[in-house]
Amino acid sequence: MQQIARINTQAADFDFARLTALGQPAVLTGWVDHLPALQAAKQGPAALAQYLRPLDNNTEMDTLLLAADTQGKVGYADTNLQQFNFERRRYPVWAVLKQLLRQMQQPDAVRIALQSARLDSCLPDFSRQNPMPGLSPDVVGRVWIGNQTVVPAHFDHSDNLACVLSGSRTFTLFPPEQAVNLYIGPLQSAPTGAPVSLVDMLNPDFARFPRYAKALEAAQQATLEPGDVLFLPALWWHHVQARTSFNLLVNYWWGGSVGSAAKAVSPYNALLHALLALNDCSSTERKQWQALFNYFVFHEDADNFSHIPPQTPAIQRELNSKDQQAILTWLLQELTKQAASDQTPQRPE
Repeated sequence: MQQIARINTQAADFDFARLTALGQPAVLTGWVDHLPALQAAKQGPAALAQYLRPLDNNTEMDTLLLAADTQGKVGYADTNLQQFNFERRRYPVWAVLKQLLRQMQQPDAVRIALQSARLDSCLPDFSRQNPMPGLSPDVVGRVWIGNQTVVPAHFDHSDNLACVLSGSRTFTLFPPEQAVNLYIGPLQSAPTGAPVSLVDMLNPDFARFPRYAKALEAAQQATLEPGDVLFLPALWWHHVQARTSFNLLVNYWWGGSVGSAAKAVSPYNALLHALLALNDCSSTERKQWQALFNYFVFHEDADNFSHIPPQTPAIQRELNSKDQQAILTWLLQELTKQAASDQTPQRPE
Protein backbone atom coordinates (compact mmCIF):
# COMPACT_ATOMS: atom_id res chain seq x y z
CA MET A 1 0.00 0.00 0.00
CA GLN A 2 1.34 3.41 -0.97
CA GLN A 3 1.42 6.46 1.26
CA ILE A 4 -0.56 9.42 -0.01
CA ALA A 5 1.78 12.14 -1.24
CA ARG A 6 2.37 14.99 1.19
CA ILE A 7 2.74 18.49 -0.23
CA ASN A 8 4.09 21.54 1.57
CA THR A 9 1.72 24.35 0.65
CA GLN A 10 4.26 26.93 1.86
CA ALA A 11 6.62 26.00 -0.99
CA ALA A 12 7.06 28.72 -3.60
CA ASP A 13 5.92 26.51 -6.47
CA PHE A 14 2.71 25.23 -4.81
CA ASP A 15 -0.33 25.71 -7.07
CA PHE A 16 -3.67 24.62 -5.61
CA ALA A 17 -5.52 24.79 -8.95
CA ARG A 18 -2.90 22.63 -10.65
CA LEU A 19 -3.04 20.13 -7.80
CA THR A 20 -6.81 19.67 -8.03
CA ALA A 21 -6.69 19.48 -11.83
CA LEU A 22 -4.37 16.45 -11.60
CA GLY A 23 -7.13 14.47 -9.86
CA GLN A 24 -4.75 12.62 -7.55
CA PRO A 25 -5.04 12.47 -3.73
CA ALA A 26 -2.64 14.55 -1.68
CA VAL A 27 -2.18 15.62 1.93
CA LEU A 28 -1.62 19.36 2.22
CA THR A 29 0.53 20.62 5.09
CA GLY A 30 0.68 24.23 6.24
CA TRP A 31 -2.56 25.08 4.42
CA VAL A 32 -4.68 25.97 7.46
CA ASP A 33 -2.11 26.78 10.15
CA HIS A 34 -3.61 30.24 10.62
CA LEU A 35 -7.17 29.12 11.41
CA PRO A 36 -8.41 30.14 14.90
CA ALA A 37 -10.17 26.78 15.31
CA LEU A 38 -6.88 24.94 14.78
CA GLN A 39 -5.09 27.20 17.23
CA ALA A 40 -7.76 26.42 19.84
CA ALA A 41 -7.54 22.69 19.06
CA LYS A 42 -3.80 22.71 19.72
CA GLN A 43 -4.61 23.56 23.35
CA GLY A 44 -6.65 20.36 23.67
CA PRO A 45 -10.20 19.07 23.12
CA ALA A 46 -11.69 21.15 25.95
CA ALA A 47 -10.27 24.36 24.48
CA LEU A 48 -11.65 23.56 21.05
CA ALA A 49 -15.06 22.76 22.54
CA GLN A 50 -15.07 26.10 24.37
CA TYR A 51 -14.13 27.90 21.15
CA LEU A 52 -17.06 26.27 19.35
CA ARG A 53 -19.60 26.70 22.14
CA PRO A 54 -20.60 30.32 21.34
CA LEU A 55 -20.74 29.48 17.62
CA ASP A 56 -23.34 26.73 18.15
CA ASN A 57 -26.89 27.88 17.39
CA ASN A 58 -28.40 24.81 19.10
CA THR A 59 -29.75 23.27 15.89
CA GLU A 60 -30.02 19.49 16.19
CA MET A 61 -27.96 17.55 13.63
CA ASP A 62 -27.85 13.91 12.54
CA THR A 63 -25.80 11.82 14.96
CA LEU A 64 -25.08 8.09 14.98
CA LEU A 65 -24.80 6.12 18.23
CA LEU A 66 -23.08 2.73 18.26
CA ALA A 67 -22.66 0.27 21.12
CA ALA A 68 -19.06 -0.16 22.27
CA ASP A 69 -19.01 -3.80 21.09
CA THR A 70 -19.36 -2.62 17.47
CA GLN A 71 -15.85 -1.11 17.81
CA GLY A 72 -17.39 1.94 16.19
CA LYS A 73 -17.60 0.23 12.79
CA VAL A 74 -20.61 1.70 10.97
CA GLY A 75 -22.29 -1.08 9.05
CA TYR A 76 -24.88 -3.83 9.09
CA ALA A 77 -26.35 -5.60 12.11
CA ASP A 78 -27.50 -8.72 10.26
CA THR A 79 -26.15 -11.14 7.66
CA ASN A 80 -28.99 -10.23 5.28
CA LEU A 81 -27.63 -6.67 5.07
CA GLN A 82 -30.98 -5.09 5.86
CA GLN A 83 -30.53 -3.71 9.38
CA PHE A 84 -27.91 -1.21 10.51
CA ASN A 85 -25.83 -1.47 13.70
CA PHE A 86 -26.45 2.07 14.94
CA GLU A 87 -29.20 4.34 16.18
CA ARG A 88 -29.76 7.63 14.44
CA ARG A 89 -30.47 10.57 16.75
CA ARG A 90 -30.33 14.36 16.51
CA TYR A 91 -28.30 16.58 18.87
CA PRO A 92 -26.81 20.09 18.85
CA VAL A 93 -23.05 20.33 18.38
CA TRP A 94 -22.43 21.49 21.96
CA ALA A 95 -24.34 18.53 23.40
CA VAL A 96 -22.16 16.12 21.40
CA LEU A 97 -18.97 17.93 22.42
CA LYS A 98 -19.93 17.81 26.10
CA GLN A 99 -20.68 14.11 25.96
CA LEU A 100 -17.39 13.33 24.23
CA LEU A 101 -15.42 15.28 26.81
CA ARG A 102 -17.31 13.53 29.61
CA GLN A 103 -16.50 10.02 28.39
CA MET A 104 -12.99 10.47 26.98
CA GLN A 105 -11.42 8.20 29.60
CA GLN A 106 -14.05 5.45 29.28
CA PRO A 107 -12.78 2.56 27.09
CA ASP A 108 -16.27 1.06 26.77
CA ALA A 109 -17.96 4.36 25.89
CA VAL A 110 -20.78 4.58 23.38
CA ARG A 111 -19.37 5.45 19.97
CA ILE A 112 -20.67 8.78 18.68
CA ALA A 113 -20.54 10.28 15.19
CA LEU A 114 -22.17 13.60 14.36
CA GLN A 115 -21.86 13.39 10.60
CA SER A 116 -21.87 15.77 7.65
CA ALA A 117 -23.54 18.66 9.50
CA ARG A 118 -23.57 21.81 7.37
CA LEU A 119 -21.63 24.54 9.10
CA ASP A 120 -24.13 27.18 8.02
CA SER A 121 -26.85 25.18 9.77
CA CYS A 122 -25.20 24.50 13.13
CA LEU A 123 -22.10 26.74 13.45
CA PRO A 124 -23.08 29.62 11.16
CA ASP A 125 -20.16 31.92 12.05
CA PHE A 126 -17.47 29.23 11.81
CA SER A 127 -16.67 29.76 8.12
CA ARG A 128 -16.34 33.53 8.50
CA GLN A 129 -13.78 33.01 11.24
CA ASN A 130 -12.13 30.02 9.53
CA PRO A 131 -12.31 30.41 5.73
CA MET A 132 -10.88 27.45 3.82
CA PRO A 133 -8.07 28.66 1.52
CA GLY A 134 -8.36 27.95 -2.19
CA LEU A 135 -12.14 27.65 -2.23
CA SER A 136 -14.93 30.05 -3.05
CA PRO A 137 -16.86 31.38 -0.02
CA ASP A 138 -19.92 29.82 -1.67
CA VAL A 139 -18.60 26.35 -0.85
CA VAL A 140 -20.34 25.36 2.38
CA GLY A 141 -18.31 23.26 4.78
CA ARG A 142 -19.52 20.42 6.96
CA VAL A 143 -18.40 19.23 10.36
CA TRP A 144 -17.83 15.66 11.59
CA ILE A 145 -17.44 15.13 15.34
CA GLY A 146 -17.03 11.92 17.32
CA ASN A 147 -14.79 9.39 19.00
CA GLN A 148 -13.37 6.08 17.70
CA THR A 149 -15.56 5.26 14.71
CA VAL A 150 -14.98 3.63 11.34
CA VAL A 151 -16.84 4.44 8.12
CA PRO A 152 -16.60 1.71 5.44
CA ALA A 153 -15.17 2.51 2.03
CA HIS A 154 -17.57 4.59 -0.08
CA PHE A 155 -17.39 7.34 -2.69
CA ASP A 156 -18.75 10.85 -3.25
CA HIS A 157 -19.44 12.58 -6.55
CA SER A 158 -17.56 15.82 -5.75
CA ASP A 159 -14.00 16.87 -5.08
CA ASN A 160 -13.32 17.15 -1.37
CA LEU A 161 -11.01 18.90 1.07
CA ALA A 162 -11.04 17.16 4.47
CA CYS A 163 -9.30 19.02 7.29
CA VAL A 164 -8.56 17.42 10.67
CA LEU A 165 -8.74 20.00 13.47
CA SER A 166 -8.61 17.62 16.42
CA GLY A 167 -7.74 13.96 16.90
CA SER A 168 -6.39 11.61 14.27
CA ARG A 169 -8.02 9.95 11.24
CA THR A 170 -6.64 7.36 8.86
CA PHE A 171 -7.89 7.54 5.29
CA THR A 172 -7.45 4.52 3.01
CA LEU A 173 -8.20 5.37 -0.61
CA PHE A 174 -8.85 3.29 -3.71
CA PRO A 175 -9.17 4.53 -7.33
CA PRO A 176 -12.71 4.36 -8.79
CA GLU A 177 -11.92 1.34 -10.96
CA GLN A 178 -11.24 -0.78 -7.85
CA ALA A 179 -15.00 -1.16 -7.24
CA VAL A 180 -14.78 -4.64 -8.77
CA ASN A 181 -12.36 -5.66 -5.99
CA LEU A 182 -14.12 -3.98 -3.05
CA TYR A 183 -17.25 -6.17 -2.80
CA ILE A 184 -19.85 -3.40 -2.75
CA GLY A 185 -23.02 -4.06 -0.75
CA PRO A 186 -26.63 -3.54 -1.85
CA LEU A 187 -27.17 -0.06 -3.27
CA GLN A 188 -30.66 0.30 -1.82
CA SER A 189 -29.64 -0.32 1.80
CA ALA A 190 -26.29 1.35 2.38
CA PRO A 191 -25.66 2.46 5.98
CA THR A 192 -23.97 5.70 4.90
CA GLY A 193 -26.37 6.59 2.10
CA ALA A 194 -23.64 5.90 -0.47
CA PRO A 195 -22.62 2.44 -1.71
CA VAL A 196 -20.16 0.81 0.72
CA SER A 197 -17.63 -1.99 0.69
CA LEU A 198 -18.50 -5.05 2.75
CA VAL A 199 -14.83 -5.69 3.54
CA ASP A 200 -13.78 -5.01 7.13
CA MET A 201 -10.58 -3.27 6.14
CA LEU A 202 -9.19 -3.35 9.68
CA ASN A 203 -9.53 -7.14 9.74
CA PRO A 204 -10.04 -8.33 6.14
CA ASP A 205 -11.34 -11.83 5.47
CA PHE A 206 -9.40 -12.79 2.35
CA ALA A 207 -11.09 -16.19 2.17
CA ARG A 208 -14.45 -14.46 1.75
CA PHE A 209 -13.15 -11.45 -0.23
CA PRO A 210 -10.10 -12.71 -2.17
CA ARG A 211 -10.11 -9.89 -4.75
CA TYR A 212 -9.58 -7.34 -1.99
CA ALA A 213 -5.88 -8.25 -2.16
CA LYS A 214 -5.85 -6.68 -5.64
CA ALA A 215 -7.52 -3.54 -4.31
CA LEU A 216 -4.79 -3.21 -1.68
CA GLU A 217 -2.16 -3.13 -4.40
CA ALA A 218 -3.76 0.08 -5.70
CA ALA A 219 -4.56 1.58 -2.29
CA GLN A 220 -3.16 4.78 -0.84
CA GLN A 221 -3.21 5.65 2.84
CA ALA A 222 -2.45 8.52 5.19
CA THR A 223 -3.06 9.28 8.85
CA LEU A 224 -4.09 12.89 9.26
CA GLU A 225 -3.15 14.84 12.37
CA PRO A 226 -4.43 18.29 13.37
CA GLY A 227 -3.79 20.78 10.58
CA ASP A 228 -3.49 18.16 7.82
CA VAL A 229 -5.82 18.62 4.85
CA LEU A 230 -6.60 15.79 2.45
CA PHE A 231 -7.49 16.54 -1.16
CA LEU A 232 -9.78 13.68 -2.12
CA PRO A 233 -10.79 13.59 -5.80
CA ALA A 234 -14.37 12.80 -6.73
CA LEU A 235 -15.33 9.11 -7.04
CA TRP A 236 -12.33 7.77 -5.13
CA TRP A 237 -13.37 5.12 -2.61
CA HIS A 238 -12.38 6.11 0.94
CA HIS A 239 -12.38 4.21 4.23
CA VAL A 240 -12.10 6.49 7.26
CA GLN A 241 -10.99 5.47 10.76
CA ALA A 242 -11.29 8.05 13.52
CA ARG A 243 -8.64 6.85 15.95
CA THR A 244 -8.98 8.95 19.12
CA SER A 245 -11.59 9.61 21.79
CA PHE A 246 -12.19 13.14 20.52
CA ASN A 247 -12.13 13.86 16.79
CA LEU A 248 -13.27 16.86 14.79
CA LEU A 249 -12.97 17.25 11.03
CA VAL A 250 -14.38 19.82 8.63
CA ASN A 251 -14.77 19.04 4.95
CA TYR A 252 -15.68 20.94 1.82
CA TRP A 253 -17.27 19.38 -1.28
CA TRP A 254 -17.36 21.34 -4.51
CA GLY A 255 -18.38 20.57 -8.06
CA GLY A 256 -20.12 17.32 -8.95
CA SER A 257 -23.55 16.59 -7.53
CA VAL A 258 -22.97 16.73 -3.74
CA GLY A 259 -21.19 20.09 -3.48
CA SER A 260 -22.96 22.82 -1.54
CA ALA A 261 -24.04 24.67 -4.69
CA ALA A 262 -24.27 21.58 -6.88
CA LYS A 263 -26.61 21.86 -9.83
CA ALA A 264 -25.22 19.05 -11.92
CA VAL A 265 -27.33 16.01 -12.72
CA SER A 266 -25.91 13.12 -10.71
CA PRO A 267 -24.37 10.33 -12.80
CA TYR A 268 -25.32 8.05 -9.90
CA ASN A 269 -28.95 8.66 -10.87
CA ALA A 270 -28.06 7.56 -14.38
CA LEU A 271 -26.47 4.39 -12.97
CA LEU A 272 -29.68 3.55 -11.10
CA HIS A 273 -31.76 4.29 -14.19
CA ALA A 274 -29.50 2.00 -16.24
CA LEU A 275 -30.00 -0.79 -13.70
CA LEU A 276 -33.75 -0.34 -14.12
CA ALA A 277 -33.78 -0.02 -17.90
CA LEU A 278 -31.45 -2.96 -18.55
CA ASN A 279 -32.88 -5.23 -15.87
CA ASP A 280 -34.74 -7.52 -18.26
CA CYS A 281 -32.14 -7.52 -21.04
CA SER A 282 -30.31 -10.71 -21.92
CA SER A 283 -26.54 -10.90 -21.53
CA THR A 284 -26.21 -10.53 -25.30
CA GLU A 285 -28.36 -7.41 -25.34
CA ARG A 286 -26.46 -5.96 -22.37
CA LYS A 287 -23.20 -6.29 -24.32
CA GLN A 288 -24.82 -4.56 -27.27
CA TRP A 289 -25.98 -1.69 -25.06
CA GLN A 290 -22.50 -1.56 -23.54
CA ALA A 291 -21.09 -0.95 -27.01
CA LEU A 292 -23.58 1.85 -27.60
CA PHE A 293 -22.86 3.44 -24.21
CA ASN A 294 -19.12 3.28 -24.94
CA TYR A 295 -19.70 5.03 -28.25
CA PHE A 296 -22.31 7.67 -27.36
CA VAL A 297 -21.68 8.32 -23.65
CA PHE A 298 -18.07 7.47 -22.83
CA HIS A 299 -16.59 8.69 -26.15
CA GLU A 300 -14.05 5.89 -26.36
CA ASP A 301 -12.80 7.32 -29.64
CA ALA A 302 -12.21 11.08 -29.49
CA ASP A 303 -12.92 11.24 -33.24
CA ASN A 304 -16.29 9.49 -32.89
CA PHE A 305 -18.44 12.32 -34.20
CA SER A 306 -16.20 14.23 -36.60
CA HIS A 307 -18.39 13.09 -39.50
CA ILE A 308 -21.19 15.39 -38.30
CA PRO A 309 -20.73 18.97 -39.57
CA PRO A 310 -19.45 21.22 -36.76
CA GLN A 311 -22.37 23.61 -37.15
CA THR A 312 -24.93 20.80 -36.84
CA PRO A 313 -26.28 20.24 -33.30
CA ALA A 314 -25.54 16.73 -31.99
CA ILE A 315 -26.19 16.03 -28.34
CA GLN A 316 -23.88 13.00 -28.38
CA ARG A 317 -21.04 15.43 -29.08
CA GLU A 318 -21.99 18.40 -26.91
CA LEU A 319 -24.90 19.34 -24.66
CA ASN A 320 -25.81 22.98 -24.20
CA SER A 321 -28.06 24.20 -21.40
CA LYS A 322 -31.14 24.16 -23.66
CA ASP A 323 -30.44 20.54 -24.62
CA GLN A 324 -29.96 19.57 -20.98
CA GLN A 325 -33.29 21.09 -19.97
CA ALA A 326 -35.06 19.40 -22.87
CA ILE A 327 -33.64 16.00 -21.92
CA LEU A 328 -34.57 16.49 -18.26
CA THR A 329 -38.13 17.45 -19.20
CA TRP A 330 -38.48 14.48 -21.54
CA LEU A 331 -37.02 12.05 -19.00
CA LEU A 332 -39.33 13.34 -16.29
CA GLN A 333 -42.35 12.82 -18.54
CA GLU A 334 -41.23 9.33 -19.55
CA LEU A 335 -40.41 8.21 -16.01
CA THR A 336 -43.68 9.62 -14.71
CA LYS A 337 -45.61 7.67 -17.35
CA GLN A 338 -43.64 4.52 -16.59
CA ALA A 339 -44.20 4.83 -12.85
CA ALA A 340 -47.93 5.36 -13.38
CA SER A 341 -48.24 2.36 -15.70
CA ASP A 342 -46.41 0.09 -13.24
CA GLN A 343 -48.73 0.85 -10.35
CA THR A 344 -51.01 -2.05 -9.47
CA PRO A 345 -54.58 -0.87 -8.79
CA GLN A 346 -55.39 -1.13 -5.12
CA ARG A 347 -58.52 -2.96 -3.96
CA PRO A 348 -60.95 -0.48 -2.37
CA GLU A 349 -61.26 -0.83 1.38
